[in-house]
Amino acid sequence: MSLKLGDEFPNFKTETTVGPIDFHEWLGDSWAILFSHPADYTPGSTTELGAIAKQADAFKKLGVKLIGYSIDSADSHKGWIKDIESYSKLECGSFPYPIIVGNRKHAA
Repeated sequence: MSLKLGDEFPNFKTETTVGPIDFHEWLGDSWAILFSHPADYTPGSTTELGAIAKQADAFKKLGVKLIGYSIDSADSHKGWIKDIESYSKLECGSFPYPIIVGNRKHAA
């Protein structure tokens, strides 16, 4: 399947760091930025997710929801979020968007 700019992203149901979501229900009438990283705790990914978290309010004002994806487990993501908050000097427990729980089959 190929998608072009402006195409509707296919719906999916998945586990995230904030519990299960149905993507289209979670999205509602908003736009979304879904970004993917190869694994938790990678240096570039940690800084990027922190930088995006710092801009979450600006995206929200534009009607854009943020959601990340990494191949690791929910427990790994939750630990990684603490690392991102610490590294990015975010308030502990303030991480503003979910990260999808991945697995190698879905990634392929």
